[in-house]
Amino acid sequence: MRKALLLLILTGMLLVSGCASNGDQENTMVQEGDLISVNYIGQLDDGTIFDTSFEDVAKEAGQYNPARGYEPLEFTVGASRLIAGFDAGVVGMTVGEEKTVVIPAAEAYGEYDEERVQPVPISQLKEKDIEPEVGMLLNTISGQQVPIVRMDETNAYVDNNYPLAGETLTFQITLVSIGQD
Repeated sequence: MRKALLLLILTGMLLVSGCASNGDQENTMVQEGDLISVNYIGQLDDGTIFDTSFEDVAKEAGQYNPARGYEPLEFTVGASRLIAGFDAGVVGMTVGEEKTVVIPAAEAYGEYDEERVQPVPISQLKEKDIEPEVGMLLNTISGQQVPIVRMDETNAYVDNNYPLAGETLTFQITLVSIGQD
């Protein structure tokens, strides 16, 4: 009888200790290699929201795209899928934690490079029935769109920098989950 009671108590203790640690994400910290999901709001220094996982925030900021799904972003930490500063910024977070991460241009989309602003002869554009003007987007051979940023008498200058190059980015990040649900 005593052995059966002791066995029952030990079994109960093992079950309880196993249940307490299984699936308990609240005390788990994000590490490189973890699959996580986050909600976020991305802003420029002037407060302009340029990206978010929240539909209502996108609508309020004038950034809403009905073709996009607004849901938490899922990614593997350290897999180089995101900008370096965002990837590094989530390490050490716990589920439910909110964090503000400020990412300098070098850890985001790089510094602005004036050498990436290239001249396109206006005559060449007119041959293709394009009447160039500053702000117009032109399609590149690779299918990207680049803006005309300035013009002179003979050339339209297109900017091949990523649109957020040179910008410090601030993200409000909330960790939703670690691992697959």
